[in-house]
Amino acid sequence: MLSYRHSFHAGNHADVVKHIVQSLILNSLKQKDKPFVYHDTHSGVGRYDLTHEWSEKTGEYKQGIARLWFASEAGQQELPEDIQSYLESISALNNGEKLRFYPGSPRVARAHLRDQDRMVLTELHPADHPLLEQEFHRDRQVSIYKEDGFQRLKGSLPPKERRGLVLIDPPYELAKEYRDVVTAIAQSHKRWATGIYAIWYPVVNRCDIEDMIEGLESLGINKILQIELGVSPDTNERGMTASGMIVINPPWKLESQMNEILPFLKEAIAPATGHFKVEWIVPE
Repeated sequence: MLSYRHSFHAGNHADVVKHIVQSLILNSLKQKDKPFVYHDTHSGVGRYDLTHEWSEKTGEYKQGIARLWFASEAGQQELPEDIQSYLESISALNNGEKLRFYPGSPRVARAHLRDQDRMVLTELHPADHPLLEQEFHRDRQVSIYKEDGFQRLKGSLPPKERRGLVLIDPPYELAKEYRDVVTAIAQSHKRWATGIYAIWYPVVNRCDIEDMIEGLESLGINKILQIELGVSPDTNERGMTASGMIVINPPWKLESQMNEILPFLKEAIAPATGHFKVEWIVPE
């Protein structure tokens, strides 16, 4: 099933949280000179035009990146220092001008890569894959595959670098994708126990998230951190009320960094109804 198109949702509150966490992890990997690999299981197209009719139809970015962007431009409030590299990756894509393009996770990652690092990108959608290839045309640090993201991940581990980040963010169109994530982590962790794994999730039905977390807990893996930002209370009605990242082997500073950043994001994005949490699912 390949009906999901991220262009409708690019730059929303879920993207903001996902890409800030992604940026912080990549920055931590850059603290050592040794090379690392970034592996993206569901890559999308790389960049999104916020003036496109799909983006304008939902307007989700207006309650996400637009609020941070304009706060940054206006200088009305002090932004947390740790979100600067995330904002810089967006600014670079727009040549320092007004907000039009929003980077997907591959483009956020590319902004953080050094000469010795590389990326592995997977995208199965027949319309998105060629756009992803076009985005990174002739980029020797980027390998792109049109195949199932979980299968490519299984065949790519352990990486030669032995250091890196795996971002797992399926669209969750089907209930089985939550179980697929748990299976992918079980298989991947056996092959590469020291890798950093970041799982993005949407809160549409809280029970799905609780079941996925129980599945991860059952694997016997230590150091699993949950980071979540909500814009409204959980509901039985249709729609995403929150989103989060589950990080396995998180950098040691990530917990404190997100405890500083999330209160700011709540006030910037959903001051009246927002909520957040940073909790250990499984401690060290």
